[in-house]
Amino acid sequence: MKASIIISTYNAEEWLQKVLTGFVVQTEKDFEIVIADDGSKPLTKQIVDGFSSSFKYPIVYVWQEDNGFQKTLILNKAILKAQSDYMIFTDGDCIPRNDFVAIHIKNREEGYFLSGGYFKLPMATSKAITISDIQNQYCFNYNWLKKKGLKTSFKVLKLTKIQFVANFMNWITPTKKSWNGHNSSGWKTDIIAINGYNHDMQYGGLDREMGERLFNLGLLSKQIRYTAVCLHLDHSRSYESKETWQKNQNIRNFNKKNKITYIINGLDTLK
Repeated sequence: MKASIIISTYNAEEWLQKVLTGFVVQTEKDFEIVIADDGSKPLTKQIVDGFSSSFKYPIVYVWQEDNGFQKTLILNKAILKAQSDYMIFTDGDCIPRNDFVAIHIKNREEGYFLSGGYFKLPMATSKAITISDIQNQYCFNYNWLKKKGLKTSFKVLKLTKIQFVANFMNWITPTKKSWNGHNSSGWKTDIIAINGYNHDMQYGGLDREMGERLFNLGLLSKQIRYTAVCLHLDHSRSYESKETWQKNQNIRNFNKKNKITYIINGLDTLK
């Protein structure tokens, strides 16, 4: 298979159903789905099972008990279960446009990871999107989104399907080419080489930290912010706190200063 799609989720069944529908209608079909579930209730597994016959390969479901925000741990468990040598990471609240997987595969290259973004929606618009709207791709049309409550913004360029415009915007955007958990991809060998995600980190920069260690390893990154498009559905973040943000920032600062690549509390602890 060309890629493993690792999707993190936690008790967001309505959003996950929309996201999985987005992957059903991808133009590229040669990939597997790996669900990284950080302790959801049984309904999430039921949603996943409902999509079991919709993909070329069986969905891999990786679950752990709910012990607070442990996303790094469940992502590493999912990485170990993934069968492809190339992995695309996203979240269970990000609906991919139908060329999402194809764009990642087209742009992959040895010595690089890919850095994508998202187009953020308000709650009313997030709720208004139906399964049919995803299947027909209406929800990626800016005028359609405006009718569903989206306010006018220059960020609409993130939805362009004009290749020249998307490539130009990727080139000029000041946004850093960082590892973003909602839309990034890389080679499994590179991720294993740095021991994956850092279990010492909770919410707040945990994805960026892994990308920074990939940079320390010698990798470069490509900007695909305007070409690999996904819609971010709105939700609350009860797990966010200033303390964890500061703790994570301290870890990142140390790793950048000392050019750390391989962390101790990562993939190896699960083998």
